Amino acid sequence: MPEPRPGTPLIDAEDAEDHIAPAPPVAAARRRLLAHPAFVLTGIVLASLNMRAALAGVSPLMSEIGDHFHLTAATSSLVTTIPLVFMGLGSIAAPRLARRWGTETVLCAALALLCGGILLRVTPPVVALFVGCALVGTAIALLNVLMPGLVKRDFPDRAAGMTALYSTTLILGATGAAASAVPLEDALGGWQGSLASWAVLAAVAAVLWLPQAVLVRRAGRGNGPGTTSAPTAAGPRLSRSPLAWQVTLMMGTQSLVAYVCIAWMPTIFTDHGMSKSQAGIVYAFYTLTQMAGSFFVPLLAGRMRDQRLLAVGVVALLAAGLTGLLTAPVAGAWVWATLMGVAQGGLLGLALTFMVLRTRDAHTAARLSGMAQTWGYLLASVGPFAIGWVYGATDSWALPIALLLGACCALLFLGLGAGRNRKI
Repeated sequence: MPEPRPGTPLIDAEDAEDHIAPAPPVAAARRRLLAHPAFVLTGIVLASLNMRAALAGVSPLMSEIGDHFHLTAATSSLVTTIPLVFMGLGSIAAPRLARRWGTETVLCAALALLCGGILLRVTPPVVALFVGCALVGTAIALLNVLMPGLVKRDFPDRAAGMTALYSTTLILGATGAAASAVPLEDALGGWQGSLASWAVLAAVAAVLWLPQAVLVRRAGRGNGPGTTSAPTAAGPRLSRSPLAWQVTLMMGTQSLVAYVCIAWMPTIFTDHGMSKSQAGIVYAFYTLTQMAGSFFVPLLAGRMRDQRLLAVGVVALLAAGLTGLLTAPVAGAWVWATLMGVAQGGLLGLALTFMVLRTRDAHTAARLSGMAQTWGYLLASVGPFAIGWVYGATDSWALPIALLLGACCALLFLGLGAGRNRKI
């Protein structure tokens, strides 16, 4: 094992489980996996497809779900709010679970949990709907947190490109789920069939990750509990790092804007006279254009030592789209959807890329991902409800959209901080 850098404190017994590195047998097992990169890449792509599909497929079916269970509008909103809350809470446990059982094992278990949560949402008792939402959010939290660390560990020389791949695939899954929700409802005889169909994708991904999990776990046997690792130097205290908080708040603020748009963008259009079907098409286009930003922005970020100018450009696109939505929502709907879609995808990709570029090793990347997504999704969970409350109080979309422009100002400040060429 390499000697710690000068000035780096060694771990004590209390912190031993929090600061670990791969044991030699596990490292050898991972090299065997990476000898077949197409297998690993397929696993990453399938896991990424599942990271938003189970959520995006709900929004077009909200009225049917509410009618079926006789839910009020406020209670129906819990179907989207509960997963966000558990995406934040579940992120706390992800790094510790990965250290105890191994990243591959936890990813496989998360996909199995996601499959179970999806199916539980469509069982008859209304309580099963909400418990299923909590399981779905927890499973997605584990996937969210572990993916940046996995990319940093297994593809250190292609981290930006791999981040672009999985963030774009993530959005592709969300777009496909949103676009196919109603056709699947018609084809499968109801909203239950539409939602349950996404359990198949989660099950396929879990099956693909199973041999990887078994291989790494077998390699770690014989070393005792937490066999996938051995002690090393203490990691940085993220809670004391301004850079870590800048990445965290950037992740949270962009997620808040994104989930407000998921919840309310079609309503903004219809309230200004657009037909419901047309608003759905514009919203689907907005979701689709996110793939452009999520693919190209991380690639550009990986070629830059300093990403501040890139952050400014992406935030400016979002602010321009929101300004158009405020001043001429219907007349320029396609333009605003394009600007906001590219910007939202770019901001997500940039926030995920910062978790990789701003850290020195995979362990710190996973810890930063856990911190950013814990606080980020808890912050995001407030957005749809708060913006809806402001809209209800003012009976106008002017102040809610102005508040989102205020969030753009915060994103500009955070991007200038997180985009500097520094490491935690």
